[in-house]
Amino acid sequence: MPGSLEPLDLGVQIPYHFRCPISLELMRDPVIVGTGQTYDRSSIESWAATGNTTCPVTRLPLTDFTLIPNHTLRRLIQEWCVANRSYGVERIPTPKQPADPVMVRSLLNQAASESNSRHARLAVLRRLRGLARDSDKNRSVISTHNAREVLLGVLFSETNSNSSELNLESLAVLSSFPLSESECLLVSSDPDRISYLISLLSHSSIDVRVNAASLLENVVAGTRSPEHRAEISNRDEIFDRIVGILNYPLTYPRAMKVGIKALFALCLVKQHRHKAVEAGAVEALIDRLADFEKCDAERALATIELLCRIPQGCAAFASHALIVPLLVKIILKISDRATEYAAGALLSLCSAAEGLQREAVAAGVLTQLLLLVQSDCTERAKRKAQMLLKLLRDSWPEQSIRNSDDFACSDVVPF
Repeated sequence: MPGSLEPLDLGVQIPYHFRCPISLELMRDPVIVGTGQTYDRSSIESWAATGNTTCPVTRLPLTDFTLIPNHTLRRLIQEWCVANRSYGVERIPTPKQPADPVMVRSLLNQAASESNSRHARLAVLRRLRGLARDSDKNRSVISTHNAREVLLGVLFSETNSNSSELNLESLAVLSSFPLSESECLLVSSDPDRISYLISLLSHSSIDVRVNAASLLENVVAGTRSPEHRAEISNRDEIFDRIVGILNYPLTYPRAMKVGIKALFALCLVKQHRHKAVEAGAVEALIDRLADFEKCDAERALATIELLCRIPQGCAAFASHALIVPLLVKIILKISDRATEYAAGALLSLCSAAEGLQREAVAAGVLTQLLLLVQSDCTERAKRKAQMLLKLLRDSWPEQSIRNSDDFACSDVVPF
């Protein structure tokens, strides 16, 4: 092994013992394994996760993967970072220690015990929420100890009032975890539980509203029963309140993310999509479309396509001057899925009104579609593009028709 230093691109040298033996990078969270060797936590955890059972340096077997923080080495690394800040080295933050399984089990038992005081249980739930927010690993540790069962029990406990902090804190923790199919059924099959969650969608706190929407989305998406999903989407004011979250006036990324997930899940129930239109979903989707991140933009476009498949939705979108140019612009810009949904929505709109066909052509859809059918997009996207090209054929300018032969699209056939 090299004795001391190795050069770094920055012109500063990192002491060899500050580097992780696995990644060879500066350690941010050094931990000691059973053989006495020190590694960066993320590196040794990845090593173990791939099935390795030996110490990478000594090759001795590791029967216990308990990781002990090397606080002394971490402090030395931090001091070295500070001493070399003139070279652009940033001080590594003091890492938060992962949740201890024994501690998590104890916290959940305390939260579930009605013999404990309300104040004590509330403190425990807040601690669990903090742990869950710290890292994916913490959430995994908490989830393996029947946390969702405990939290659902607290959330829907008959001994708590509907507005108690205990209920709301358990909801906040629960919103960090996906529910199993049986847990979704436990909620969706109980009308009182659904009513309670819907009532929280109008709570004075936006955090509570978003947490309730997150759990409802989880339940709707995870419930296999079409009857239960239909019953939830048919509830009074559920669409109005979800759209209200989506329209939250202040910058709150989580409200937008949860709002569009919940709206999409509810719109999968075809017979109640008109309720989304009546609640103002069309305007909200158009107004917010440019603000979504990639994955959420895909959901928003999928929801637009779903709503365009019903007469009320198609008419509502058709009356908005921005929708056609917006959808045309999106094609090939965000992702393959976004392109597919945008093309599908345009197909529904242009099939419903000749005026929209002319708008689409004027917005440049012809070029977009011709590029799309020659791209590596999904077959479904190409099929929708071909159908739309066929539909718009009579609206093409003569020059465009001649140019389209260069794209081998003269043989477009209906599907």
